Amino acid sequence: MFKETTQSCDLVIFGTKGDLSRRKLLPALYKLEKFKKIHPNTRIIGAARANWNKEEYKKIVKKSIKEFLNENFNENIWKQLSVRLHFINIDVNEELCFIELKKILDQTKNINIYYCAVPPNNFNAIFKGLGKINLNILPSRIIIEKPIGTCFYTCEKINNQMSKYFLESQIFRIDHYLGKESILNILSLRFSNSLFFHNWNYKIIDHVQITVSEEVGIEGRWNYFNQIGQTRDMVQNHLLQILTIIAMDPPKNIQPKSIQNEKIKILKNLKTIDINNINTKTVRGQYTSGNINGRKIPSYLEENNTNKTSETETFVSIKVEIENKKWHGVPFYLRTGKRLAHKYSEIVIFFKKTPVNLFSKYNKNLPLNKLILQLEPNENIKIDLLKKLPGLYEIYQLEDNRIKSNYFNKNNENKIDAYERLLLESMKGVQSLFVSREEIETAWKWIDPIINAWKITKKNTLQLYKPGTSGPKISDQMLIQDGRYWNKFDLN
Repeated sequence: MFKETTQSCDLVIFGTKGDLSRRKLLPALYKLEKFKKIHPNTRIIGAARANWNKEEYKKIVKKSIKEFLNENFNENIWKQLSVRLHFINIDVNEELCFIELKKILDQTKNINIYYCAVPPNNFNAIFKGLGKINLNILPSRIIIEKPIGTCFYTCEKINNQMSKYFLESQIFRIDHYLGKESILNILSLRFSNSLFFHNWNYKIIDHVQITVSEEVGIEGRWNYFNQIGQTRDMVQNHLLQILTIIAMDPPKNIQPKSIQNEKIKILKNLKTIDINNINTKTVRGQYTSGNINGRKIPSYLEENNTNKTSETETFVSIKVEIENKKWHGVPFYLRTGKRLAHKYSEIVIFFKKTPVNLFSKYNKNLPLNKLILQLEPNENIKIDLLKKLPGLYEIYQLEDNRIKSNYFNKNNENKIDAYERLLLESMKGVQSLFVSREEIETAWKWIDPIINAWKITKKNTLQLYKPGTSGPKISDQMLIQDGRYWNKFDLN
């Protein structure tokens, strides 16, 4: 499953009281303990502003794991994990707190790993605090979560602040989508199978759809989300990362730098969307009030602590074009939103029609073959083909046939979550599944003109949509005018 870690670590989680730590990091560490992937001498040090001792911290960690672990809690695994736990009450703006942290870290010869599970406005204080007392020197590592800035300028500022104290080889920028099994499998699917390797270009592929659909709303994060919006929150990182992996040329090898270089080439070749084409290439929306399964849903503007005049988008769809020879004329349609009908994420590759329809007598219009890479709720691969309808029907009357490959059974407790994989890779010091500085800054350079065009043009109005739908109807029109339709979500 994984290579064993050969070096022990001190993993310091700044913001250990926060939602990210409780929901994702602590359950992931429990699972790594279960799989015996953590070095015996590795320690986990929670860092936050709280007057807890070690035993109080252990109780809080145990409660979080039980609440958010998607399997039965095992006391034996917990016993092994709890021995690793330590806690420090820390104010990241106080240098003395970092001196106390240094005393704890100096107790071992472990590699120090700092996970910044905190809001971005606390990043620089952590960088400076670690740097002032030499806790930043090699082989230490630092992990930062999105959002890394809200535009190119703020992203560059954070990266510049970080680069004062850490080398690029020490920095691990997380996009948890890169740790998903199905995303990792795209590379093997594309580059190890001749069927796809030789047929992955404009000659064979008609278009690509990437959808990340959410049923939830803001969930108490209105103040944060209203400053960010769905485009910055989801498209700038997750959806663009998926797009680059789908569209990239074969790398020289599977080393991190080679893969990142090919992804950057795609980002640099994305056709600019700005005030000149914003109305035809993008749709942005905001959910209104409504009902989902008999439950009353407030509108975005009715959420707690809201600005009643906010024009922040909770939905966005974008038609993306890549200006290179390989993808000439092949649109990539991106779509993501909150309060939609289903929670799912998928990539759909539509292949072009055959040049001749030999079966037109019985099948006037042949549907396109498609490859579906489903990321959520279940990770699997589906291929939709056509075959003859069996029985005493007209000769060569055709029907759709789906070939499906499941990664996991529904109750498989050995399923690997993205955060488990990414935490382990950071312990091993492998950056393959993390985002480079150039990648994220290049992505912001493409996103910024879209955000700016929305601000200065009044023609691209915010489209309202009801909860439990697939988003604004005008998003459907964006494809219909191209003679295409959004793929209908299907769990089968």
